[in-house]
Amino acid sequence: MDPVHTTTAPPTAAAERPRIGERIMAAVNRDPLTAPHAVRNDAVLAACTALLATVLALLVDHGRRPDALGWTLLLAAHVPLAWRRRRPLLVLLLALAPVVPYHALDNNHGAPVAGTMVALYTVAATSTPHRTLLLGTVVIGTTLTVNALTNPDGFVELFRITGWVVAVLVLGVDVRYYRQYVAAIVERAERAERTREEEARRRVAEERLRIARDLHDLLAHSITLIGVQTSVAAHVLAADPERLDRETVAKALDDIAETCRTARGELRTTLEVLRDNGGPSDTRGPLAGLDGVPDLVEAARLAGARVDPTVRVVSSVPPAVGAAVYRLVQEALTNAVRHAGPEPAVRVDLREEDGALHLSVTDDGTGPTPGTTPGFGLVGMRERARSVGGTLDAGPRTGGGFEVTATLPLTPATTREGTG
Repeated sequence: MDPVHTTTAPPTAAAERPRIGERIMAAVNRDPLTAPHAVRNDAVLAACTALLATVLALLVDHGRRPDALGWTLLLAAHVPLAWRRRRPLLVLLLALAPVVPYHALDNNHGAPVAGTMVALYTVAATSTPHRTLLLGTVVIGTTLTVNALTNPDGFVELFRITGWVVAVLVLGVDVRYYRQYVAAIVERAERAERTREEEARRRVAEERLRIARDLHDLLAHSITLIGVQTSVAAHVLAADPERLDRETVAKALDDIAETCRTARGELRTTLEVLRDNGGPSDTRGPLAGLDGVPDLVEAARLAGARVDPTVRVVSSVPPAVGAAVYRLVQEALTNAVRHAGPEPAVRVDLREEDGALHLSVTDDGTGPTPGTTPGFGLVGMRERARSVGGTLDAGPRTGGGFEVTATLPLTPATTREGTG
């Protein structure tokens, strides 16, 4: 059985046409002053216009066929065109220098027109409109003067020359504005692309920061509670082994197990954003809110703190603000249990006033041990408050203890959904 050979069909003309069109449009849109291989391409153009001028001089208006001096002036007028994009104005002046005596000697007047118009178009396409207008006036005035001296009765020729000069100038200015328009569109597209990339990086950074804050709050709170509850169980076991309070030990162990289960559930919800499970990209699970504050208070009580909560909120709270309140209360209670000493008295006050939630968590403890390295808790709390447009202050109280106060606005303009 013969093997099957797979052949690739040659590209069709239809497939090649867009590529050729794209190259043509790229050449049109490109700034002529920055085009690659400018001298080489312009030298080819100069040779082509010189050949066209030679053909016109030989085949049109035999009575004015150039002589030796005329041929020299005609060909010399095309040499500067090879540098037309390097020095447009200088090339135009160098091209007009032999053209003026060429016409004054009454040689074939149509032969050098193409080269002159190329130089004139280049100046119009690369210079400012004011310079183009001034230059066009000079060229038209010079042309009319020469024509009046060599052909005083040629009014039709006069209008024809003027029309060609004006048309070339208008075309050059129009191409210049078109290129500026295309460059502005490209620049806006590139700026928009950069903005999208920067926005994507900013969102990634914010998401990483959000996850870091959530993990810190969750793990610090849970580990602190587990540590306190373990200490209670160890104290009961070591205090009087002969009269072991099995009920207290069992309750401490149950509290540890419940804390572990709660932490595991919150950890799963927090890390859900990192999993690609085919769902929406912004899936983050339910956000903890004000309804979770009582659980935080109860957990702090189990850890030995005497917590007195006061909640006076009647309006509906945006999910982002509710989640921020939950995390702030969680971190503040964790710090109180960890640093305030044994059985601290903690007061949690949450009230709604002037379109904002005002949170205050105070304790009567001793505060952090002097000289210890500060953690990221307070930094994360301030970042979390700022993420919903709020402010947070934390520090020692005048009469002893520690205080955390926060103001979180309830207006949608200052809150951002999705802050966990």
